Amino acid sequence: MTEIRHIVFDIGRVLIHYDPNIPFSRLIPDAEERKWFFDNVCTHDWNIEQDRGRTWQEAEALLIAEHPDHAENIRNFRRYWHDMVPHAYDDSVAIMVGLIESGHDVTMLTNFATDTLAEARKRFDFLERPRGVTISGEVGMIKPDRGIYDHHVAAFGLEPSATLFIDDSPRNVDGAKAAGWQAVLFTDAKTLQADLQRLGIKS
Repeated sequence: MTEIRHIVFDIGRVLIHYDPNIPFSRLIPDAEERKWFFDNVCTHDWNIEQDRGRTWQEAEALLIAEHPDHAENIRNFRRYWHDMVPHAYDDSVAIMVGLIESGHDVTMLTNFATDTLAEARKRFDFLERPRGVTISGEVGMIKPDRGIYDHHVAAFGLEPSATLFIDDSPRNVDGAKAAGWQAVLFTDAKTLQADLQRLGIKS
């Protein structure tokens, strides 16, 4: 395998925690009702389009037209987004910062709406440490689409075969591999550290 010269981190559920249930367990206390809401109203497929660049105003209007009785909680999804990201994963952040400080080329590639990532970067200053970030909401593509990996390579001058991608989604890891990258699935910091050691990367 090609020696790794570039390391690319995902953000959500790799560096910072994300869980919509945190505010909605308060807003919709009944677990079955809350599950129905996420399965039928503010779904993953609806939310991912904001990661692709759709505005929250457009997204909310679309759902409120379909589910007018749930208008308040549809708006609450963005309104209480900050509660969905309560903390960083300090052990993962320590690995990333260690890699940067030991001279490794580190960037980030994330499925994120532009406004919520801007908010996250104000709250979590370590997100400013890498050389840069590709934000799906800015480029209009989402992982695991091949185009976003190729865009990141071009934007940051990476060699795909010498690039390691770290993501918590098997589909996104497979997408990176299909684009010619090396990639590992993130489950926890201890496993990531072992993966890096196995690949000969020292932080």
